[in-house]
Amino acid sequence: MAFKRIKQWRRRRRLYRSGIEVEVTVKWISYGARSGVWAVVPEYLSPGSVVYSAGVGNNIAWDLAMIEQHGVELHAFDPTPRSVRWIREQVLPPQFDFHPVGLGTIDGSQGFSEPNRERKFNYSSTDFGGPGESVVYCDVKKLESLQRDLGHREIDILKMDIEGEEMLVLPDMLASGLLPGQLLVEFHYNCQQISFADFVRVVSQLRNKGYRIFHISERGYEFGFIHQRLLDGAARGG
Repeated sequence: MAFKRIKQWRRRRRLYRSGIEVEVTVKWISYGARSGVWAVVPEYLSPGSVVYSAGVGNNIAWDLAMIEQHGVELHAFDPTPRSVRWIREQVLPPQFDFHPVGLGTIDGSQGFSEPNRERKFNYSSTDFGGPGESVVYCDVKKLESLQRDLGHREIDILKMDIEGEEMLVLPDMLASGLLPGQLLVEFHYNCQQISFADFVRVVSQLRNKGYRIFHISERGYEFGFIHQRLLDGAARGG
């Protein structure tokens, strides 16, 4: 346990030395379980707020808490076979709307590496897969396509845990002009295929588009961003 804490401290120190730290002070609250614990700023949520949760695996504790605590309209996305089967076995509230499609940079089929261990749910694109893992093909869609298909003008929160694909999806999202109010991302800069410099570059792109970091997890992988327009609106009193 002590070694784990040291690793986390070193990771967060590296973030700090790269200029990546909490930038705004807001009241946040966290929900979830295991490695899927995420912080949100409840001030900007109301019943019916639209939440997209990309990459759910077999852990929907955060999603269910968001429905129970804030009455949000939650759309969960995961195209991988094990997750689809697991979701179908659950008893879920009507506000939990599951879509067996992934968040990607194309509208079409994408290869995913299937974990060798049956109990693992963390599929990744073939670019990040391990040696000897079999490949399955699943449907993915761009964020703008998902938003258009579901008829949402705005997304209040976008949460993504998509096993490295955030490095491509986030720049694509910004290029399309879509700016969810809150953005919760697990960055997989620990993968050997992702350089730390590329991760820093993506964070810089988010900042340039108005996002501010309000939370970094103890692990140093989960980030909470809030868009400046929400903070400006609160300062004006509306």
